[in-house]
Amino acid sequence: MTAIHKGWKEDPVNYRPVSLTLVPGKVMEQIILSAIMQRVRDNQAIRPSQHGFMKGRSCLTNLISFYDKVTCIVDEGNTVDAVDLDFSKAFGTVSHSILLEKLAAHGLDGHTLIWL
Repeated sequence: MTAIHKGWKEDPVNYRPVSLTLVPGKVMEQIILSAIMQRVRDNQAIRPSQHGFMKGRSCLTNLISFYDKVTCIVDEGNTVDAVDLDFSKAFGTVSHSILLEKLAAHGLDGHTLIWL
């Protein structure tokens, strides 16, 4: 396991452990990911507005989508208020039990949840 820094190097909070996965593990992860993403798409569990961690989408596609919506609203003569929230280190604060409950609610079977 290697510690990778993110932010100011002298602050230990900015280091994230990175573990190298063996090839069979990577193959298994891709198989599981494909199954989960198919289930999520079938159940429409992710909104079309979701850009983060979605194949073919990025911060740039999110920005373009936002810009298009704002310009349409302004072109209609309306005003727009925007709030930009920074959820820094959000993944470190996600409750794994709540995440697993949500995946189960969307139809993931017990064996897959145990593997996760």
